[in-house]
Amino acid sequence: MNRNRYSESEKEIFNIDTWEPKTLIGKKVKAHEITSIEQIFNMGKRIEEVEIIDALIPNLKDNVVEIISVQRMTKNNRKSKFRATVIVGDEHGHIGVGSSKDIEVKAAIDSAIRNAKLNIIPIVMGCGSWQCACGTDHSLPITTKGKCGSVEVILKPAPRGLGIVASEPVKKMLEFAGVRDLWSFSKGRTRTKYNVLFAVYNALLNSESMKDSENIMKLKIK
Repeated sequence: MNRNRYSESEKEIFNIDTWEPKTLIGKKVKAHEITSIEQIFNMGKRIEEVEIIDALIPNLKDNVVEIISVQRMTKNNRKSKFRATVIVGDEHGHIGVGSSKDIEVKAAIDSAIRNAKLNIIPIVMGCGSWQCACGTDHSLPITTKGKCGSVEVILKPAPRGLGIVASEPVKKMLEFAGVRDLWSFSKGRTRTKYNVLFAVYNALLNSESMKDSENIMKLKIK
């Protein structure tokens, strides 16, 4: 089943001219004082408006990985909602994952996409495999780990041409991040896609230590 939210013709087109930013960073983006998402990352500022992402990464793709029904007991009865888990990425070093619940599927998906955009992080790319010395940005520069719930994921650099060795949700997420070659190992209750995706996200977040990764790459070049 295709779980993409809409077809390309149904997606809303962001218009920066009609956008009224509420934060200082948003105002700078609209005034073209900030022209790259990397400028915000380097400032260490939190992105609080999804329109900032729409303006700076217009080619962002989204994919609905999972929609499940969840229930919660209240004083009166049992209430059901849908939980959507979504990944977004531009296939060029930026990835985000988000989740949301609502009584309607469409509302849950829209809110999950919004959360995923606000959770976007940069990915440090490189060639960290001892089997490969091509020097191109096709994998990760270092081995990294991430955990969410009972799931722990290990991401290891792979040689060029191997591809992404991972389960389908993890592979899709890494492809959205722009990674082309990688080994993935996981343990725990991996049937829970929510925990798996956030474990991968945390692993990529741990590898996003820019200074450490840059130093590692300099040492490899020497």
